[in-house]
Amino acid sequence: QVPLVESGGGLVQAGGSLRLSCAASGLTLSSYAMGWFRQAPGTERQLVASINWNGAITTYADSVKGRFTVSRDNAKNTMYLQMNSLKPEDTAVYYCATRGVLGSYLHWGQGTQVTVSS
Repeated sequence: QVPLVESGGGLVQAGGSLRLSCAASGLTLSSYAMGWFRQAPGTERQLVASINWNGAITTYADSVKGRFTVSRDNAKNTMYLQMNSLKPEDTAVYYCATRGVLGSYLHWGQGTQVTVSS
């Protein structure tokens, strides 16, 4: 059983918006900080945004700062990534993951494809 499941990806025109969700099964997400990653073909997986256990602290890659917003609802055991003003270079498979206390990412989802057309 995959512990994390991403949804909300799709095809959107440049300038559009998408909201990704990351739902947990068999995990209590409030026990973890979490992150959103993305990987485009031929590139390494990149950390896009992170959020601490209660949502009070968030960080973003420079490439998405001001356009993406990470949030979480621990009551729903779900994390979100609101993506606005999307650009073709945002095209990638997006993954969510939990972060352990030592900083490594422990549990991963299967990914959701985001494609931004110009």
